[in-house]
Amino acid sequence: MGNIAILTDSTAYLSDDFLARHDVHVAPLSVIFDGASYRESIDMSTEAFYERIEAGNLPTTSQPVIGETVELIESLPDDVTDVIAITLSSGISGTYQSMVALNDMVDVTVHAFDSEISCMPQAFMVEEALHLRDNGATPEEIIARLETVRDSIRAYFVVDDLDHLQRGGRLSAAQALVGSFLQIKPVLHFQDKLIVPFEKIRTYKKAVRRIEEMMDESIAGDGEGYCIGIIHANCPERQAEEIASMKQKFPKAHISGSHFGPVIGTHLGPGAIGITWYRREW
Repeated sequence: MGNIAILTDSTAYLSDDFLARHDVHVAPLSVIFDGASYRESIDMSTEAFYERIEAGNLPTTSQPVIGETVELIESLPDDVTDVIAITLSSGISGTYQSMVALNDMVDVTVHAFDSEISCMPQAFMVEEALHLRDNGATPEEIIARLETVRDSIRAYFVVDDLDHLQRGGRLSAAQALVGSFLQIKPVLHFQDKLIVPFEKIRTYKKAVRRIEEMMDESIAGDGEGYCIGIIHANCPERQAEEIASMKQKFPKAHISGSHFGPVIGTHLGPGAIGITWYRREW
């Protein structure tokens, strides 16, 4: 078995420390403000992004530049023969298709894997791939495990402002207007690779409580063996409250936090919270 490199895109929002410690490679997506393109976490920080959003600037997004990804792969050590490339959902980005196309451009075998989701659930899959790689798994074994993990992860999101979903084509203008008037806060999830409403609930707090109820039904006991993630969009106080609550409910679970960076934040807007969980086998 040849050496395996792990590649993901920037919407997994893994920390620089994690990337360096585990030698994970990242293909960055970009946000575009007034015709200027900024690679997230490289040319524009998450903090700077939300400052521009709060000021009323509305970006679009774009997938990684294929030429830069080719250069990244060509810079890998000579003994690398396989690349596991874990991408955000192909339903909201062309990144997965670009990774598939890389096989015609580079000398290594690129095993593109569509996470069918994004953010922290995608990061969970990167961690799974690393664990398997470091314990001698083949590329085929890694992909098989990722498929199992993808099917088992639960993830739901609540947005604070429906306007961002409407601008991104996730809701019609009429739905956004009525929802805002009635204080509807849809609980969202990924279905068939797209972000879609799961339930429409009155008020933000009730929407978050509904996700907590689903987690309580899914996780038995003290949470041993489970990974729980709390993701925030420029609202760290809400995230801290949710993490504290989860630690009380599930003291033996592995609980951590992440954020919605520029690309996903473009669609969800400031104030969004995501809650995700799955059972880890190691």
